[in-house]
Amino acid sequence: MTESTELLLERILVEAKQFCRADGGTVYVRTKDDQLRFSILRNDSMNLAQGGSSGVDVSIPPLPLNDDKGKANLSNVATVAANLLISVNVDDVYQAEGYDFSGTRAFDKRAGYRTTSVLTIPLFNDRQRLIGVLQLINARNSEGTVVAFTLEAQRAVEALSRQAAIALDNQLLHQQQKLLLESFIKMIASSIDAKSPYTGGHCERVPILLEMLASRAAAQQEGPLAEFTLSEDEWYELRLAGWLHDCGKVITPVHVMDKATKLETIWDRVALVKTRVEVLKRDLLLEALRGGASFAEAERDTAAERGRLDEALAFIERVNQGGEFLPDEDKEHLAALAQLSYQEGGVERVLLDANELKNLSISRGTLTEEERVIINGHMVHTIQMLEALPFPAHLSRVPEYAGGHHERMDGRGYPRGLFAGDMSIPARMLAVADVFEALTAADRPYKKAKKLSEAMRIMGFMKKEHHLDPLIFDLFVRERVYLDYAQRFMEPEYIDEVDEDWLLDLHPEPIELPSEEERSQRGGGFLEEYRELLLDERS
Repeated sequence: MTESTELLLERILVEAKQFCRADGGTVYVRTKDDQLRFSILRNDSMNLAQGGSSGVDVSIPPLPLNDDKGKANLSNVATVAANLLISVNVDDVYQAEGYDFSGTRAFDKRAGYRTTSVLTIPLFNDRQRLIGVLQLINARNSEGTVVAFTLEAQRAVEALSRQAAIALDNQLLHQQQKLLLESFIKMIASSIDAKSPYTGGHCERVPILLEMLASRAAAQQEGPLAEFTLSEDEWYELRLAGWLHDCGKVITPVHVMDKATKLETIWDRVALVKTRVEVLKRDLLLEALRGGASFAEAERDTAAERGRLDEALAFIERVNQGGEFLPDEDKEHLAALAQLSYQEGGVERVLLDANELKNLSISRGTLTEEERVIINGHMVHTIQMLEALPFPAHLSRVPEYAGGHHERMDGRGYPRGLFAGDMSIPARMLAVADVFEALTAADRPYKKAKKLSEAMRIMGFMKKEHHLDPLIFDLFVRERVYLDYAQRFMEPEYIDEVDEDWLLDLHPEPIELPSEEERSQRGGGFLEEYRELLLDERS
């Protein structure tokens, strides 16, 4: 139950108490396991306040709605009202029969109090489903004397309770819908993480880091972020954006997203190259044998050339990993190797076809330019998917928050090429959270996690090069959000000392911004390469 619901319950109790001049009262809330939980407890003469805005937890154990045999518990006045959906008006608990007031009497004895009149009213919605119970204690007349609750007072409180129950039910329904939406979104994020071992728990950790960073920003009392605040709805909006920031990856082909080597598609085609090399070596032996050599002579005479083929294969296998920059001379060597030919079913084949040569010739990494656009295109799909959803007004910025974490401060990011001034503070925070999680993650099969100092050093240069917002990154450093996160999610051996002064002393060079009209045009659509990607996907 949220804080706003607790406050509504407290208001219901206070209004009912004031109308009946009751000395005390309690609100019980029905739990999922069919118990009545004490939610709000007030007693004026004892100066007792628990639950609600008091900040003090209610210390009384809940009441079971059913007995050990599963039958309705009709011994306690509160459970009677709850199970039968009837009001119970008791003039004097010490004279009443049919109800178990032993707990009340024990409380009176401990506290030196005297409970007399009790009015218990069920709170239920228009479908007759129990929400909770309102109980008032010791009605008082105008002179302050404890009296019984009158029938007029009972009917008035029942009317109040019916209206209050409707308001409470609507609020609970709203909260349940929020919880359902959030759970559904988390399920999508978890599915994206499970889709590929290369993302690990990224979609789950980024929202946590984002909230840590936003909470520090909201706590600033001075400086550029002093006016940054988030309401309850805005926190919810931020949280959803964090969970949905990579939702477009559901569309990204797995074989591209998981491409660990240059020749990998659905499988690593280097296995085909190995087979072709073996065929080339076989052809050398066959040619020697056809020339009249014995098998031993053929092996001896072709050993050097077969060795060169093995070296060529080893070179191709190394290049296939994409772990280092590929110089031009290596590209030329690949082009020469690609022309080696062999016979297959009477047809001449080359060692590497055009597509394989193109992939092996990638200068850095394992992705071709077309594949890079496809990978980066997950941001286009994220934005389109989120903008297609009918978010209510208080969640309308989810697409902007989630869709900007690959933009840069200098307009060289993607997919829209935005500048710092075109993005909200939460969107820029999400960029910092996304980068830091990716650098420090230990659950990626293709790379080792970086030590904390190395990750922060890389991000420092990203700040200097206009990749990350300097205001947000400096807050990340000064408030040691990075360290709080590291202590929760990184292994101790990866947490080392970070030179915060050096990071804070890094400053990006001033940049010249384009005209406001040009920036507005960028913000209204995607960069050309991503527009072309969408056209290709639709064709």
